[in-house]
Amino acid sequence: MAKKKAKKKAAKKKVAKKKAAKKKAKKKAKKKAKKKAKKKAAKKKAKKKVAKKKVAKKKESDKGTSLEDKATDQPRKKNLVIKPIQNRTERPKLHKPLNPADQIPIRPRKRKPSNDLMIHGIAPYKSSKGEEYMSVEQLKHFEIILTSWKNELMKEVNRTVNHMQDDASNFPDPTDRATQESEFGLELRTRDRERKLLKKIHQALTRIEDGTYGYCEETGEEIGLKRLEARPVATLSLEAQERRELAERQFSDQDDRYR
Repeated sequence: MAKKKAKKKAAKKKVAKKKAAKKKAKKKAKKKAKKKAKKKAAKKKAKKKVAKKKVAKKKESDKGTSLEDKATDQPRKKNLVIKPIQNRTERPKLHKPLNPADQIPIRPRKRKPSNDLMIHGIAPYKSSKGEEYMSVEQLKHFEIILTSWKNELMKEVNRTVNHMQDDASNFPDPTDRATQESEFGLELRTRDRERKLLKKIHQALTRIEDGTYGYCEETGEEIGLKRLEARPVATLSLEAQERRELAERQFSDQDDRYR
């Protein structure tokens, strides 16, 4: 029993020694950490002091150089002499002015009318100031337009006749025959419209010979050059044409009601 007690005491002493050694080691580690922190703080303070000194030296050097530059770079004020500006009349003339007889007159270039403004290959008429309405020149201008238009239509008529004579053939396929007949039908309709137009052109040419061309048939007012150039076959002024169209619409509406 005595031996067991002695062993227990020895074990307790060993444990107590180990704990004491651990505490000592911890205390030493804390002291070392404190010393290191103090050293770091001291180094930082020393660095800050050095940086402050450098900044102060730079400021002093900059002040000194700025004062020297100001002293050296100050420009000397010169006595400026303001010279009077010479007038244009006082300047020496390099050449003599030309006489109005020697000067060459510059003529404005005549612009060619574009193809969009051309009426059947003829440029639009430009009336001069004070020119009478439907003068001899104006009548000639519209006569040329109507004759050129008439010739164009006659050429188209001859072309269609030749086309129908040459291309007329009996196709064995009924679809080909039908397409050919439809094409011929369209051409005949257009030619029928052109035939009516040719009548109107003949009437307009007779009116030019009579001296009634350019005046409204209903009111006797002037139709106007612009309207005649847009439609050389026109027989009514704009107002009369609008009235006729309104009347036609009204009568057509009444006819529809009675149907």
